Amino acid sequence: MKRKSRLAAWLLAAGVGTLAASGVASNAARAEDGAAALAGKTCGTLESRVAEIPGSGPVFLRSYDSSFGVGQTSELPLREAAFTYDNALAVIALVACGKTEPALRIGESLLSAATLDRARRQGRLRNTYRAGAQNQKPIPPNGWWDVTANRWFEDAYQVGSATGNVAWAGLALMTLGEATGEERFRNGAAELARWVVANTADPRGPGGFNGGVQGFDDKPQPLTWKATEHNTDLVALFGWLERSGTPREGGGDWAGPEKAARGFLDRMWADGGGHFPTGTAPDGVTVNRATSGLDAQLWPLLLRGAPEAWRTALDYAEKAHGVDGGFDFNDDRDGMWVEGTAQAALVYRLLGRSDDAQRLLAEVGKEVSRGGHVWATREDSITTGLAIGPDSTTDDFRYYRRPHLAVTAWTALAAVGWNPFTGERVK
Repeated sequence: MKRKSRLAAWLLAAGVGTLAASGVASNAARAEDGAAALAGKTCGTLESRVAEIPGSGPVFLRSYDSSFGVGQTSELPLREAAFTYDNALAVIALVACGKTEPALRIGESLLSAATLDRARRQGRLRNTYRAGAQNQKPIPPNGWWDVTANRWFEDAYQVGSATGNVAWAGLALMTLGEATGEERFRNGAAELARWVVANTADPRGPGGFNGGVQGFDDKPQPLTWKATEHNTDLVALFGWLERSGTPREGGGDWAGPEKAARGFLDRMWADGGGHFPTGTAPDGVTVNRATSGLDAQLWPLLLRGAPEAWRTALDYAEKAHGVDGGFDFNDDRDGMWVEGTAQAALVYRLLGRSDDAQRLLAEVGKEVSRGGHVWATREDSITTGLAIGPDSTTDDFRYYRRPHLAVTAWTALAAVGWNPFTGERVK
């Protein structure tokens, strides 16, 4: 109320009529109320999905919601899939919503999976687990029974370990460590960070860290490209570990890995000329200029101490990715990527552009499904310009109009005003 009163007083002192001042204050109040309502919806949805799983033990949430008969996917690999990235975001969003207990149920699963993988590798997380209560140790990756083939299947991507997904799980554990004061969560995050350093560091070209590992345990495929997105995640994780004083196994600190990831971003920035390329080609050296990624423009701006010069990446995103209602993932602008639009709203809030943030949140709010999850796209599907995996012969990775966990979590973060890279509220 004090901020609104100051605004009204300024308008009156400047000679603006009472009616005009009242209108401005009224519009601001409506925008704030809209954000609060959206936060309530999405926070409530996340909390209810955890509560639906009986008991009080560890859980993973299904990534694709099918409540009220909406959004059901016929694809067996996705029907019960709980993607690590999505669940990590749900943890962070629940803490931001003030709902630590349900966040802990998901966090316990992430911590257990990080402590011991089925291949007996500490710190390795798979990209996808099976949704529901997690009573088996070690927690197995997602799989499904194919009745026609009469056998069990797993997916090469889902059993792999993408660097960015591991980093986001580490950020979720750091968030829980801050929220609870329990050191075991920070130690779990350190296990994940150690795995990343040991398995994905790549000094070639711009340095930094590569994409991780894909494929089955007997024939793992290194992902030798490097992503701006992944290295941004790692700057946040390594920096948070360093600030918290969490020890690094074998001595040393986290400043070295943080510097390596940050060095990659600086090289990408220099090569982008005012924006961030998506990363490198599989040679780990050549800058990938074939497509543009919205998250590569937005996420670096959420980092603690991000240079002011990087803000031109947002200007670039507005021109190259802007569509009616929000933003597209890539620069072909074939539709609205709702998750990225929520991310942009959070960046606008961080940069003090509250009107732009509220405008985007109002658009995202139109995409809440009957089940409470937020639709991933406004159109039936949109392109990304990226390939699903190393064996793809086309840019076959697309986003589809399905109610999705990560989109819901990002919407909650933007509506609440919470920076997942720092564990702090934004204005």
